[in-house]
Amino acid sequence: MNMDNKVLACVDQSPWADHVADYAAWAARRLDAPLEFLHVIDRHPERGSGKDHSGSIGVGAQEALLTELSEQDAAFARTAREQGRVFLNRLRERASAEGAGCIDTRQRYGELEETLIDQQRDVRLLVIGRRGESASSQATATQRDLGRNVERVVRALTRPILTVTDAFRAPQKVLVAYDGGGVTRRGIDMLATSPLLRGLDVHVLMSGPERPGAPKDIEQACATLSAGGLTASGRIIPGDPEQVIAQYAANEGMDLLVMGAWSHSPLRSLLFGSKTSDLLRSARLPVLLLR
Repeated sequence: MNMDNKVLACVDQSPWADHVADYAAWAARRLDAPLEFLHVIDRHPERGSGKDHSGSIGVGAQEALLTELSEQDAAFARTAREQGRVFLNRLRERASAEGAGCIDTRQRYGELEETLIDQQRDVRLLVIGRRGESASSQATATQRDLGRNVERVVRALTRPILTVTDAFRAPQKVLVAYDGGGVTRRGIDMLATSPLLRGLDVHVLMSGPERPGAPKDIEQACATLSAGGLTASGRIIPGDPEQVIAQYAANEGMDLLVMGAWSHSPLRSLLFGSKTSDLLRSARLPVLLLR
């Protein structure tokens, strides 16, 4: 099975895995690309035996304890692999029912970020949930929570990443958040040559402070998309990007948001905030992040 230029769906055993599978199957069909489901098992999960091991113990007791813990680790690994296999097979069947063709599954032990960096060479598009298993176990989780791995994964990779959160709805209307910068200009070129959005209604929106060159920039972006066979129209609405984009998406019934991701360093984002994080938290629709 040739899995070059694949759609890679990174899934965990959370309520959002089905949404990830549905959007990944949609993308694989649109791109005519193979689909792979990847489940990463943490090598060092936080768990305990429930027994009190405090105090001093003899050498024999130490050896018995090490043997017991080793056996527990082995049993946990076998259980995790089997649960993961059943989980991935269910997602494979779900994606196949949605029309995805060439589908593979893979389990890996390790850290998510390192695993994806190692895998990305053959990836055309990564699909992940904006929340995951850790969020689903927190009673205080809200619609504005981001999964703990999302920003680290997006910053680490150089491939386009589709982040999803709610139940699947086949995209018909697409909103491109465009600022005229290098990332979004290259993103426009990428979209124009990709079949992912072909035939869909694409809206290109510029927001933020008013500037003289904006009309020319958005006209050029729409022309590039139109030359690639996409139906594109442009709008300029001054104001705070998070509020403008969220309001426009709601008013116009957008199904997918496309934008550049984290062009500044993590330190700058920590000190001054991040528009990418703000938009990911406020958007109730899937977001395609361009790197």
